[in-house]
Amino acid sequence: MIDSLIARLLGTRWLMRLPIGIYRAGFGWMLGDRLVMIEHQGRVSGERRYVVVEVAERTGSALRVASGFGEKSQWYRNLRANGVAYLSTGRVRRRRVDVNLLDHDASRVVLERYAAAHPAAWERLSAAMEIAQGHDPVIPIVEFRPFG
Repeated sequence: MIDSLIARLLGTRWLMRLPIGIYRAGFGWMLGDRLVMIEHQGRVSGERRYVVVEVAERTGSALRVASGFGEKSQWYRNLRANGVAYLSTGRVRRRRVDVNLLDHDASRVVLERYAAAHPAAWERLSAAMEIAQGHDPVIPIVEFRPFG
């Protein structure tokens, strides 16, 4: 029941877009360091697009996020098509980054570490993604590193 509700909330566009205004106004630091706003380029329109997602892992200069709705997420498809991204997180605003779409095995390893570090969040989110995507969801990981 709760997992279905979470899946429905995650699929509610206006609700998921609320944090974008906070980041764009320069107040992303209020949301802490577990979230990041990704500015990406539309693969067809070329226009700026935005999404706020949870950070799955930070290591050294890398920041990794999960595409909870899989490879069909519009932001994931845009990054795959053109690799253009800017990140805003904490007090960092609009930093150009290199994009690396991790393969299935590397994504699984990152998700295993996330599950170990955040077991309650993983239990709820993985169940919600299974409801949203179907049985045995594919959750790819995107790695960002400073540009250049």
